[in-house]
Amino acid sequence: MNPASYRILVMGASGCGKSLIGKQVASSLGAVFIDGDDYHPPANVAKMASGTPLNDDDRQGWLETLAGLFAKYRQQDKTVIIACSGLKWRYRDCLRKGDPALKILFLEGSRDLLRERLETREGHFFKGENMLASQLADLESPGDDEAFTVSIELSPEEIVSRFTDTLGSFSNRAPGTPLL
Repeated sequence: MNPASYRILVMGASGCGKSLIGKQVASSLGAVFIDGDDYHPPANVAKMASGTPLNDDDRQGWLETLAGLFAKYRQQDKTVIIACSGLKWRYRDCLRKGDPALKILFLEGSRDLLRERLETREGHFFKGENMLASQLADLESPGDDEAFTVSIELSPEEIVSRFTDTLGSFSNRAPGTPLL
């Protein structure tokens, strides 16, 4: 019997730890990790680096690319974890085109904690209070029927453990039924 494979989105506003947690989830599952930021076109990166938030049009092609990656791994029956903000329902719906059974881990945190983390982060193109404010304004938090939500106040190890411990329990749920 083959172990279950999953396509997993690790989502949340910038500074929530998507890449860190995504890498750790991938490691614990023996899966591939993809940082969605690596797939932004140069124009998007330049726009964000200048402190200008992306709009829906800027994100559309990027989201379609990530959905294509989910579809590729689904076709190969392999587990992949992609870190992507996934702020709006329609963004997540676009990503689900790659796998309708997409599993979502939502990393939730307060504005103050996110800002604190962003201020100490080095070498990343995403900078500034304006950018964070834009992301939080766009955020349409997923409900329990769409995602497993966990506070970023927990340790990374605790977040990964809680998520992976429940992964199988919501792998075959009917649409609209709670994850837990």
